[in-house]
Amino acid sequence: MATKIRLQRRGHKDYAFYSIVIADARAPRDGKFIEKIGTYNPNTDPATVDLNFERALYWVNVGAQPTDTARNILSREGVYMMKHLQGGVKKGAFDDATAQARFDAWKTNKQANLAAIVSKNEQAKREAAKAALEAEKKVNEAIAQKVAEKKAAAKLAEAEAAAEAATEEAPAAEEA
Repeated sequence: MATKIRLQRRGHKDYAFYSIVIADARAPRDGKFIEKIGTYNPNTDPATVDLNFERALYWVNVGAQPTDTARNILSREGVYMMKHLQGGVKKGAFDDATAQARFDAWKTNKQANLAAIVSKNEQAKREAAKAALEAEKKVNEAIAQKVAEKKAAAKLAEAEAAAEAATEEAPAAEEA
């Protein structure tokens, strides 16, 4: 039986959420599966992956073929790195402890890069919010200036109207 590692769609319309499953190659995308080994949520930034690493490594080692997206997810999580290192152990290039140390170093570097990306995204959001606030302040100042000009023009018009009314009343008082 040919097995595949694939994504099975979950979630609702416009909010896709996937289960990472082991399924028969002939089964439909959302049909029967052999085992669920994790979840993938592309809606978060960065995408969230919850993977049973040991089971994923087992299925890759026994020959399950992943789809392109599943391969990218497994690669990002380090399943293929560990498979590669285990191949080196089998060939005698290094021992298990060295392989585990190399994998841990790779994982630490990967997590540091991910943390840097997250902090960069947060910084960009803060800067965008600050720029939006400054733009809003400028717009509010322009509106306040226009309102002040209108009020000044209205006061000037009232003063002119009062002066006109006073000049009209003065000649009428002289005639009487």
